[in-house]
Amino acid sequence: MAKFKHNSFLDTVDEVFSDAIKSGVLHLYSEDSAFTGRHIRIGDQDLYHFGTTGYLGLEQDPRLKLAAIDAIEKYGTQFPLSKSYVSFVLYRALEERLFRMYNNPIVVTKNSTLGHIGVIPCAVRDEDGVIIDHQAHWSMHNACQLLKPRGIPVELIRHSNLDMLEDKIKELSRKCDKIWYMADGIYSMYGDCAPIPELMYLYKKYPQLHLYFDDVHGMSWVGKNGTGYVMDQLKTLPERVLLFGTLSKSFGASGAVLVTSDPEMHRRIKTFGGPLTFSAQLEPASVAAACASADIHLSDEIYRMQQELADNILYFNVLLSHTDLPLLERNNCPVFYIGTGMPVTGYNFVNRLMKEGFFVNLGIYPGVPVKNTGVRLTISRHNQRAEMKALVEAMVYHYPKALAETETTMNKVRRAFHLPIPEQSKDIAMVREDMQVQYETSIEAIDKNYWNEWMGKKSVFDWDGLRFLEQVFCSNEKEEHNWTFHYFIIRDKQSNTLIVTFFCRACWKDDMLAPAAVSRQIEEKRQQNPYYLTSTVLGMGSLFSEGDHCYINKTYPAWNDALRLLLDRVEILDESLRTSMIVLRDFQPDESLNEFFHNQGFIKVDMPESCVVENMEWNTHEEYLSLLSARSRKHFRSDIQPYENYFDIEHKQTTDAAEIHHFYTLYENVRSRNYDLNTFTFPEKLFTAMASHPQWEFIVLYLKNEHDTRAERKAVGVMFCYKNLDYTYVPSFIGMDYDYIQQYQLYRQLLYQTIRRARQLNFRKIDFGMTASFEKKKVGATVTPKVAYVQPKDNFSFELIGGIQNKPVGQ
Repeated sequence: MAKFKHNSFLDTVDEVFSDAIKSGVLHLYSEDSAFTGRHIRIGDQDLYHFGTTGYLGLEQDPRLKLAAIDAIEKYGTQFPLSKSYVSFVLYRALEERLFRMYNNPIVVTKNSTLGHIGVIPCAVRDEDGVIIDHQAHWSMHNACQLLKPRGIPVELIRHSNLDMLEDKIKELSRKCDKIWYMADGIYSMYGDCAPIPELMYLYKKYPQLHLYFDDVHGMSWVGKNGTGYVMDQLKTLPERVLLFGTLSKSFGASGAVLVTSDPEMHRRIKTFGGPLTFSAQLEPASVAAACASADIHLSDEIYRMQQELADNILYFNVLLSHTDLPLLERNNCPVFYIGTGMPVTGYNFVNRLMKEGFFVNLGIYPGVPVKNTGVRLTISRHNQRAEMKALVEAMVYHYPKALAETETTMNKVRRAFHLPIPEQSKDIAMVREDMQVQYETSIEAIDKNYWNEWMGKKSVFDWDGLRFLEQVFCSNEKEEHNWTFHYFIIRDKQSNTLIVTFFCRACWKDDMLAPAAVSRQIEEKRQQNPYYLTSTVLGMGSLFSEGDHCYINKTYPAWNDALRLLLDRVEILDESLRTSMIVLRDFQPDESLNEFFHNQGFIKVDMPESCVVENMEWNTHEEYLSLLSARSRKHFRSDIQPYENYFDIEHKQTTDAAEIHHFYTLYENVRSRNYDLNTFTFPEKLFTAMASHPQWEFIVLYLKNEHDTRAERKAVGVMFCYKNLDYTYVPSFIGMDYDYIQQYQLYRQLLYQTIRRARQLNFRKIDFGMTASFEKKKVGATVTPKVAYVQPKDNFSFELIGGIQNKPVGQ
């Protein structure tokens, strides 16, 4: 299988966001003439506001407003001078108040994003290492990118996975001075909390461990003086812990605050902290409002406000407890997340709630995994019990309707979020009276002529080719050499074929499609553990094949319903097989398919171009050259034709065991160097089976005796070729001796000899696959763009798959 191109992160997010914008749930504008916090006006509708992050409602407190107005009257709209020179007069008052709140040295920053950019590169030294939670806020992930050019290792762990964290600590402790673990206090999408007691256990166990928390969503509504969730858990701030709080959100003003109990760390960061030095300082109105808010936090009034919010949260939790809505995290946090699973279900549910008069946020990729789309609700002091009750009633009414309209079920949603499924609730496969599904686990259960009519003449997955693969990839010693095959055919009531496809369950390396530099690092760890970072994948087609693995009859008016029926059955199969990811492969770019698959919870990933030679109507060398471009003819005459006479070229249907082993060694030479496509090796049994199968042959290149100084005559190159229905010639894999590859232009010669052999046998087409398209175009191949659709169980695996290293999480 060829390597996926590494999509630009922005391109991926652009497609996802564009669908949400088109659905009317993202990039909206408020139309309020005045704002109270309880309502928000979207379009011509006043909605109850259940999307704010101002949990205590302090942004509407008259004392903060008057302080901001007074500061503007006295000092203007900004103080245009770097803090390195002079801080605005009210900064000292704010810093003194914040010090009293935390009883520790603090640094005020413009916002938490710029704060992390300033603090992280300053706090983390060249000899340190970083471990960051997968769902930590984007601003920390982004700041950590600045560490990588300095050679500082930045390791990712699955969300709140303490075993993985401890393994990384042990690993980094051998080569790093300090080890920093970065996490949120309260995670902004699901509303779950960092496991502070468990982290403090590791903190005490490993003296190298330093903790770095972003607690902006835990600020004000909990803790002594409103200092947040982390401080409420810790009580006092240990020396090896850095903490970020916010002066916006629940605090009601603007800005952020770093807290540290280490005086030297505080001095160093405040002296020179990147954007803390060069960026503009907070505006007078923001500083004044923050001072007014800090006065409230330092008074007993903050506890009354916290209790009012806690009462609202408790009431909302009680209301939800009497429903079967899939709430992800039930705690005392003001953030609630109701899972919808597929994006299209989320769009439908949000729009229904807005029509009922409630504004809520959509949780969408990349803030959450694409199949974990949902509705994020926030509770504030602004909300009143009557509207909270009305919201829950609206959700209870509309949630099943959103599921039904988007053809999904509660069990599917619960399964996507790993929530318990009631024992009496059985999975029922989607049924359509106008369609029927045939599912088989062996190609032998399907009529040979029928399969070849729809899927023959492609790659190696005609009927005989699949039977060959089934026989090879079973009963092997190693896990990665054992695959299961799954065939789906969907017909209408008149037995017209709508969809034909097949899938394989197989063990993949998680980094198979990741950047080569990532794979090289991971392979070092696989020297001790061969299955480090590997997963079971349900993939369309197989790891052995390339091409159009799915026939879709798009002339059928309800083709998308047929495809939805297929995905329903694939999802049920995936659950029974317990895989980590579903991959739908090798589609030509198609906007209708792209929108359809995204709405079903898949992310499009660009693949390399497919290379095919279809013009085989030539008889002489000159006629072949006439089909090439002028540049390709020049390439042929300089890099291919002069080297042909160095080789003896043989076409072998079979050979002895010793040469098969040598062919396998040549294949391994190529595979083991291809970190761009980091796969497991195939079993040697595969190549032995080729030598006894009538549809396989070997194009073998030997150096002529006068050019070969070795004592034993051995092949220097081999192409493993499949003959598909006397129509398509498929050079599936290649093997080469790298001692001769440059001197004799070995790879290019093998490409040309493959074309010659296909023409000699009167094949109509050559499927050259997806790698090395630049070289294949030179010998006459045409290229077609290809895409895949990926549904990982979490974003962690998708980052390895797509090579996306700095995705945002949270808001």
